Amino acid sequence: MVPFDHETRRKRRVCPGPWRAAVTAFLLLALNSGSSAAPLPPPPDIRCRAEGAKAAFQPNLPAARKALQETGRLTVVALGSSATAGSGASADDKSYPAVLQAELRRRLPGAEVRVVNKGVGGQSAYDMLLRMQPDVIDEKPAIVIWQTVINDAIRDIGEDKLGKILRKGVSKARAAGIEMILMDLPWLPREGRYPHYDDYRAVLAKTAQDQGISLFPRYAMMKGWSNSRQFTPEELVGMDGLHLVDAGYRCLALRLADGIVAGIGPVRIEAAGNSARQTN
Repeated sequence: MVPFDHETRRKRRVCPGPWRAAVTAFLLLALNSGSSAAPLPPPPDIRCRAEGAKAAFQPNLPAARKALQETGRLTVVALGSSATAGSGASADDKSYPAVLQAELRRRLPGAEVRVVNKGVGGQSAYDMLLRMQPDVIDEKPAIVIWQTVINDAIRDIGEDKLGKILRKGVSKARAAGIEMILMDLPWLPREGRYPHYDDYRAVLAKTAQDQGISLFPRYAMMKGWSNSRQFTPEELVGMDGLHLVDAGYRCLALRLADGIVAGIGPVRIEAAGNSARQTN
């Protein structure tokens, strides 16, 4: 057993030393509202809407609005790969679909909101096309958010082939009366590793434009968050340089919720057994 030196402990109490004095001075400075101490960083939710990250996103969502008006329910399917599944998040409830569900429920009081996570790591756009019927259409959602192309860009499957796959996916959802939001590729700190990355982004953007559907500007938002200098690099992208972590996923979900709620607009929710409620 190591002997405990009571005398030394008493001396330390009597003579705290310079380090403790410095800590005390720092705490007093931080508590002094008139001090010149650096301000605390803004809360993460405010940082998500930093000026440099305000890429426009307001989809037109008449089917979602109609579903809310007639049934009081809103179902969203999040179809995607590892970014949708939540790779890099510290827990399941930190993935973007989980945060999006919580946020939509908060902003649409009185509505029954469900966001179904159909993310499968490593999948290509074609893999997801094969899942479109069982994982999307059979869920009967008003909205599907399709996060894809990243693995196709990494594997360089061919731009023409990708375009055909995306068009087929959009057509299947549209035929089922489901409104689609395509998600842009992520901004990556080292995207130069993939020489045709921007070409695949262009295919995704052209598909959205030609098909008249909304493109969620993930790339511009992530780049804006990075340039705003309100996040540390570790808060946005994980050690693998590819996947988001908790703060990044939360920002992604908040900005999606911003757009979806704005796209639905004020709606009078009236479900069976519930009194009508107006949302703004």
